[in-house]
Amino acid sequence: MLSSSVEETGVDSGLYAACAGLIARSQALDLVANNLANVNTAGFRGQETTFQTQLASQLGATPSMLNLAVNDYGVLGGSRLDFAQGQIERTGNPFDLAIEGPGFFAVQTPGGVMYTRNGNFRVSAQGQLITSDGNPVLGDEGPVRVPPGDISISADGTLSANGALAGKLRLVEFPSGTPLVSAGESLYSAPTAAARPASASRIQQGMLESSNVNAIASAVGLIGLQRNAESLQRAMSLFHTELNRAAVEDLPRV
Repeated sequence: MLSSSVEETGVDSGLYAACAGLIARSQALDLVANNLANVNTAGFRGQETTFQTQLASQLGATPSMLNLAVNDYGVLGGSRLDFAQGQIERTGNPFDLAIEGPGFFAVQTPGGVMYTRNGNFRVSAQGQLITSDGNPVLGDEGPVRVPPGDISISADGTLSANGALAGKLRLVEFPSGTPLVSAGESLYSAPTAAARPASASRIQQGMLESSNVNAIASAVGLIGLQRNAESLQRAMSLFHTELNRAAVEDLPRV
């Protein structure tokens, strides 16, 4: 956390402001770069940055309006997932599943139950439905087992083999405002017991949902953040030069 005396109104505050801005832009650059890196990842949800201001002050002091202005720094407030629907594309693979609506598939991972919209599934040698990373896809009664035969998966996740019921995939939704956290590999963690049976989602077999990241908009945003960061770096260099000048010229007079 930044700290500063409210009496500072000159070079010190300018240096702190430029430093805080540069840190925030660097963090934002990481998020945008990650979005672009996953533009071709099925079911990926882009992350959007949020910024806020932070006032550096000293307890017990009464700041003036000028001090409030020069000690108010922009910092990265955090990020949030973009839940917009990605484009659904036909693949013809019976184990490629796309979700239309806000739902998620439940997946068993070494770190516990996670959630994903990447329906690029396959069948393991043990007959389990698994993700491309080898994690079992969960159904209402545990990992989904796929029997031999012609496989059909209905809109609600019911799995049939040669017309005979074989199980049902666990398709879940989350209440508005649920804090989903990216765990990498298109997986997301959620608070315990936050998942609810899906009511506004449907599965489309033989299709995949693409990433919802807009590559062009993200690339433009990345360029803008890079330019902002470069400007702040130059500002820091100027403030640093001015501090050095003050140290050389003013301190000997004290």
